[in-house]
Amino acid sequence: MNIGLTLFAQALAFAGLIWIIATKIWPPLLAAIEERQQKIAEGLAAADRSHRDLAQAQEKAGDAMKEARAKANEIIDQAHARATQIIDAARNDAIAEATRQKTLAQAEIDAAATRAREDLRREVSALVVNGAEKVLRREIDPASHRALLDALAAEI
Repeated sequence: MNIGLTLFAQALAFAGLIWIIATKIWPPLLAAIEERQQKIAEGLAAADRSHRDLAQAQEKAGDAMKEARAKANEIIDQAHARATQIIDAARNDAIAEATRQKTLAQAEIDAAATRAREDLRREVSALVVNGAEKVLRREIDPASHRALLDALAAEI
């Protein structure tokens, strides 16, 4: 065996192997690596977009919550204001009703007092007439006159 020929045959076989690897194996391998790199890059870009979308969604949700809280506070304030208005209206109505009742009661008291005065006048006039009748029927002496006046005063 000739070492030069063996070396030449091995070099030729190695060159053929390199040519086969460079033309048949290497291009699909590089294509697969580039495809994988592209998929990884797309995945990272999608993850970045997802993070941005998530941040935007969280921001929108926070804004919606702030808006909802503001709206709820507004509604609560309106409800408090309306309750205050209702209470004030009820108070004013109660005061007006109390005033009306007081006026009616005062008018009724005044009417009763007027009726009592009229009744008293009628009774006094009847007593005066009765007293005058009694005085005129009797003889007038100072002692009987005084007794008669005392009795009239006691009746009145």
